[in-house]
Amino acid sequence: MSNLSDPPLFGSEPSLRSAFEHGLGKLLDIGGLNHFILVLANASFGAPLFAALRERLWAQYQVLHGSLRAALQLGHRIDEADDDLLVFLKIASLGLDQLEVTEQRAAGCWEVQFNQLRSFRPLRDSQRVLHTIHMPFDEQGFHFNKPFLQQEIIWSGQLLGETVDLFYNKYPFVDLHGLLVPDRQRCLPQYLVWEVHEYTWRLVQHLGKVLPGVRVGYNALGAFASVNHLHLQLFVRQQPLPVEHRHWRHNGGASAYPVDCLVCDSSDRAWSLIDRLHEQNRAYNLLYTPGRVYCLPRKKQGEFALAEWSNGFSWYELCGGMITFNREAFASLSEARITRELALAACTDFAQPGA
Repeated sequence: MSNLSDPPLFGSEPSLRSAFEHGLGKLLDIGGLNHFILVLANASFGAPLFAALRERLWAQYQVLHGSLRAALQLGHRIDEADDDLLVFLKIASLGLDQLEVTEQRAAGCWEVQFNQLRSFRPLRDSQRVLHTIHMPFDEQGFHFNKPFLQQEIIWSGQLLGETVDLFYNKYPFVDLHGLLVPDRQRCLPQYLVWEVHEYTWRLVQHLGKVLPGVRVGYNALGAFASVNHLHLQLFVRQQPLPVEHRHWRHNGGASAYPVDCLVCDSSDRAWSLIDRLHEQNRAYNLLYTPGRVYCLPRKKQGEFALAEWSNGFSWYELCGGMITFNREAFASLSEARITRELALAACTDFAQPGA
């Protein structure tokens, strides 16, 4: 059972979903280009929500399209972020009525996702060639303290004794996808520290009692993190990710995973691995599940050839989920090809603790 002091939305999956969807409706009420894109991307991830919001999205799209067109014709200033204007231009060029809802299928042991709208997003730091996994927090860069982002918070407050904010992911690729930002006013860079790791371990164990399927993913800088402000990705899904399947050697099975996957059944053991990765300036991705962390050391972005059907191999790809942006790739990706592409991210020189 959940702790009586827990916020109600974390009490069950229906409560979290209700709060999640209610918040999207409120953002549509507020209006604006930024909110329209966020709601559209989250709604198009699931057919039922997309159907429920379709009329409201279409009405707001027409208003935005008309006002932007008029501003351009009259030479008026447009007070919208360039990133949002570019995404809206792509949507308008496609036609809102042609936008497709996200679909998923299995490819052997892997999963493949067709996520059309996510391909429109700005790539930020995820496309930079980085030689370090630690960079100072940049007040002038994109971060979660920006005033315009505060309306995108699903929930903010005390959870398990820590101050956290849960933001919408503007371009989601898993169900109930939020960005968990601990103590965001500290302005920590995207470089995991012990207290945040230990808190995440406790949080996932705690929430797992009332939210079956709760998981938290983490991208180190250089492992396709797109924002250099310490955050993790919280989500809930019904099916385990491919990396969690029993047939893999790291889970006691016989099959070798294409990249190193180190399984830690204690918070301390997981931190000893993370600490070693930091010492070696090694990029990595993490998946927190109740009572277990999957740690995936890997090559940094730019150190291997990225598949042409992908914009990046983050924690989701390293855990076995492939995001595609066109029908051909979605239909044709095979188990063997995915295995080969994943193996390109594998590192061969990581020294484990105690080695």
